[in-house]
Amino acid sequence: LLVSKDLGKHLLEVEDLLQKHGLLEADISAQTERVQALNAAALKFSELEGYQPCDPQIICNRVNHVQTCLEELEELAAKRRKELEDSRQLWTFFQEMEEAEAWIREKEKILAAKTCGRDLSSVVTLTNKHKTMLGELGNRRASLHQTMKKGEKILAKKSFSSVGIQEKMREVCLRWKKLEEVTGLHQQRLEDALNFFQFSAETDDLVAWLQDTYRIVSSDDFGHDDYSTQALLRKHRAVVDEVEKHRASVLSLRKQLALLAPDHRQGVDVQIRVVEVEQLYGEVAEVAVLRTQWLQDALAVYRMFSEVHACEVWVDEKEQWLQKMEVPEELDEVEVVQHRFESLDQEMNSVMGRILDVNQVVQQLLDGGHPSSDEVRACQDHLNSRWNRVVELVEDKKGQLSSVLKIQNFLLEC
Repeated sequence: LLVSKDLGKHLLEVEDLLQKHGLLEADISAQTERVQALNAAALKFSELEGYQPCDPQIICNRVNHVQTCLEELEELAAKRRKELEDSRQLWTFFQEMEEAEAWIREKEKILAAKTCGRDLSSVVTLTNKHKTMLGELGNRRASLHQTMKKGEKILAKKSFSSVGIQEKMREVCLRWKKLEEVTGLHQQRLEDALNFFQFSAETDDLVAWLQDTYRIVSSDDFGHDDYSTQALLRKHRAVVDEVEKHRASVLSLRKQLALLAPDHRQGVDVQIRVVEVEQLYGEVAEVAVLRTQWLQDALAVYRMFSEVHACEVWVDEKEQWLQKMEVPEELDEVEVVQHRFESLDQEMNSVMGRILDVNQVVQQLLDGGHPSSDEVRACQDHLNSRWNRVVELVEDKKGQLSSVLKIQNFLLEC
């Protein structure tokens, strides 16, 4: 049993042989105690004085022979155990290498079947799974490194043929290297896909914002009075600021596109998408400028109407006063009225300045092609005509006063 050359053909068989060898070693240990007791009893016969049933030398030779055989048996048992343990190390090494190969094959199949996702969510999910696999890869790498060290130790002992061990180590190393290359390529593809879908998502968000902003800046609501138009203008200026802030994002699209992987950046759809965003931004910016002008024009019109209304209120008041006023014939009363006209002249100078401002604003609106030009011009004409009428009434009343004064002065001289 101890000189057997059967060291097992796989790990389970070696483990079974080691168990059997352990039983044999236990049996040898038990027999060793028995042999030692028998040898001690036999040597007593070689020490007898007087009658000796056997030649002491024969007894000693026999005891030495048995002891030598026992020692040889123990040496064989130790040698057999070492060979079996070396065999177990060898088959443990091969089993670990087989397990490593099986793990590599499994990951190769997974990587070969994996896609890079169809949208941002799926790419993020696949990226997280890939990170998990990278962790497994790191753990397996450390385990394989330890197995390789075991193989090197087996080769150093030179207990077995080195051909199979070296071949297995070389084969697994090559497959491992290939797996790491494939893993790296897949990781790069995932990163490229992640960058592309992030770019697409950001572009879609930008397009949605631009479309919403276009609806806002193209509104035909310009307010119904001075207050509402000012409120709309404040809101619009905030929108214009946001449009300007997004200019950098639009301008950076081509730079971001250039950083994408060739397969992604060379796609016709993505290039068209960038052009569409740039054109849409240009339209939004242009319409925003127009709406600013339109709101300012509307505000100018409402302020002009407000100013016209104020002037017409004054004109109404003075016109009624002039129409009802009768030129007195007494000198004292004439002087009172004359003082009133002096104050009226000052008011008229002030109002005339306001009317001139109104005419200037109207001319600017007409020159700018304001959509309410007809209404603005009609308002201007109406105010100017009423002003002229008041001026005529004032001149007429002044003429009457002048005539009365001349008569009174003549009478005084007489």
